[in-house]
Amino acid sequence: MGLPLFPPGDDPGPSFAALVRRTPAQSPSQPGPPRAPYAPAAPSPPEPVRHGTTVAALRYAEGVVMAGDRRATEGNLIAHRGIEKVFPADRHSAVAIAGAAGPAIEMVKLFQTQLEHYEKVEGVALSLEGKANQLGQMVREHLPMAMQGLAVVPLFAGYDLRRGSGRIFTYDVTGGHYEEADHGATGSGGRDARTTIKLGWTPGLSRDAAIELAVRALYEAADEDSATGGPDLVRGIFPVVATVTADGYDRVGDVEVAERFATLVARHDRGPRP
Repeated sequence: MGLPLFPPGDDPGPSFAALVRRTPAQSPSQPGPPRAPYAPAAPSPPEPVRHGTTVAALRYAEGVVMAGDRRATEGNLIAHRGIEKVFPADRHSAVAIAGAAGPAIEMVKLFQTQLEHYEKVEGVALSLEGKANQLGQMVREHLPMAMQGLAVVPLFAGYDLRRGSGRIFTYDVTGGHYEEADHGATGSGGRDARTTIKLGWTPGLSRDAAIELAVRALYEAADEDSATGGPDLVRGIFPVVATVTADGYDRVGDVEVAERFATLVARHDRGPRP
């Protein structure tokens, strides 16, 4: 199958989703009809559905920190203890997922492809606000599935090279996106994570202080919300923490995250009560 050709004035442009819609699906025997990235299914989803839970982000002096727990649930059961919820969107942005895990991960993959496609076609990276808008459109296209119980609510953050600072965007299931001043969180434990960050956040946080605050936010969320996974010291599973600065996306090493959680747990361990 060769590359699709479009006449002048009918080019889908830098939108990968528009290109997919305009390109017929090909099979070895016969062509198929155009397909959309998120075609809503007719039947209702089976219950229970695997869900990701709590993710959070906060600004600091050099950029943003994003963190997500590793637990996925199916109803009242723990479905997975090591799911990934924080991903690089491109070199200078990150996206975290909460909600129906399967559609959310597929949305992240399409989002990553869209940003790469835009940069290849236009020769420049999309602005951070443009990336936030693109993700909002994908969430909006997913609304029919959300109405069936497969809601996806991402969290987006990145380093704005034009402004020279980190920025954070939250979303609702309709695709509406809202820029947060200093921090944001979503998922079942999002309220407790936001409260913890709100009480500890100050302007100009250092990298170490910001990571410590993100770690503490997830720890407190796990303490109040059964769907949020805290540090699993027995299995050696810890939340994913990443930073995005002018130097790009960087995942914090598991050893550093483990040490910070060990310090936090030791600080909260007061021993048996009399």
